[in-house]
Order: sequence, then structure tokens, then C-alpha cells
Amino acid sequence: MLLLRIVGILAVIATGAGIVAYLFTRDRRYLGLSWRIAKYGLIFVLLLFALLAFERLLVMV
Repeated sequence: MLLLRIVGILAVIATGAGIVAYLFTRDRRYLGLSWRIAKYGLIFVLLLFALLAFERLLVMV
């Protein structure tokens, strides 16, 4: 669980750093990088929650 928290914090920091880099340089590739990191982070979290919910369903049956 600690590893998941560390990965989540790093994803938030990387997304924020990409947005700040865009604000300073106006280079749109930093926004693209931030968007990809946020998108894949969200997909990962949703898959993790789905697995946790599936595990609870298996325990109940």
C-alpha cells in the first residue's frame, strides 16, 4: 500500500511539474505529457478499485 501511495504522489508531482513547465515555456508537449501521466494514473486507480471490489465480491460468495 505504501508503494501505491508513493506512485500516486509521484504522478501528481509529475503532472503538476508538466503544467508549470508549460506555463513557463508555452511548449504544448509538456501539457501532453501531463495529460498522459494523469490519464494513465486514473486508469490505474480505477483498475485497482475494480480489483478491490471484485475481491470483496468473491469473499461474500
